[in-house]
Amino acid sequence: MKQESYELFKSSGIDEITEVLAKELNLRNEQAFWGDKVIPFTEAILSVLIPLRDSNSLFTPEGVRVDELTPELFFNWSDFVSLKSLAFTIQRSNRLEDESKTDIDLKILGDYLSHYNVNLEDELLDFPISHYNLHQGVSNVIKSLL
Repeated sequence: MKQESYELFKSSGIDEITEVLAKELNLRNEQAFWGDKVIPFTEAILSVLIPLRDSNSLFTPEGVRVDELTPELFFNWSDFVSLKSLAFTIQRSNRLEDESKTDIDLKILGDYLSHYNVNLEDELLDFPISHYNLHQGVSNVIKSLL
């Protein structure tokens, strides 16, 4: 991973990060298929991770608190099962009546997951394995860009 990637995730917003990825995609002349998947997927994940970063509330899929948003943390959450879990975890957190909660807008992530047939009402319902496999490929493309 390039050092610039760590700095990018540490302090940049969604637009800046996706702009860097889009430029890298163009430079590497990736197939349009991947370009159509990488940016929306990145936006969906970052729409939750950046507000968590900014409120010092980041955690791993295993529930361990972390101090910085790194590319590795991003990739930990990019697993489609973890991403689904993140949506439900934040949804439960948003319902709490606790003043210390972080109110995070799940619209971007929710729309993205719904597009791939993830049921956002029942966490126990599964989604097609083909979507999981597709997102493993998208994650691999993003790794190659950073």
